[in-house]
Amino acid sequence: MKKYLIFFLVLYISAIYSDLKAQSEKYDAELANKLGADDLGMRKYVIAFLYSGDRVAEYSKEERAEIQKGHLANISKLADMGKLILAGPFFGNEAMRGIFVFDVASIEEAETLTNTDPSIKAGVLKMELKEWYGSAALVLIPEIHQKIQKTGFD
Repeated sequence: MKKYLIFFLVLYISAIYSDLKAQSEKYDAELANKLGADDLGMRKYVIAFLYSGDRVAEYSKEERAEIQKGHLANISKLADMGKLILAGPFFGNEAMRGIFVFDVASIEEAETLTNTDPSIKAGVLKMELKEWYGSAALVLIPEIHQKIQKTGFD
């Protein structure tokens, strides 16, 4: 019985060592450093949850379409600045409309950026900002997305 216990213990330790070795061979310290990753490959972001604003009914369909064009142009501008790494609407027509994921140092910086959005200025949208801890690899999304985007929003 003791022989079997030692055998399984050695087998278990070998499996752990093998997994750790495989993980260390996959790890790219240069990439992790470039992306600002911690030891878990994670980092802080600020997420903006977009909600329907209180002033939507004040605008005609045509005015809302123009505001939406400005909103999409602002998204492109923030992405080009390297501040907005992910954005998109939620499906359905509920009060929660979409999200932004910002690559910024603080909620205050994200708030300054969200206040440039014509939809926010017009009260068609409002945003709630939260700090979020996620994969540092998210900052690679804009670069990858450009390689798979066939058409734009214009």
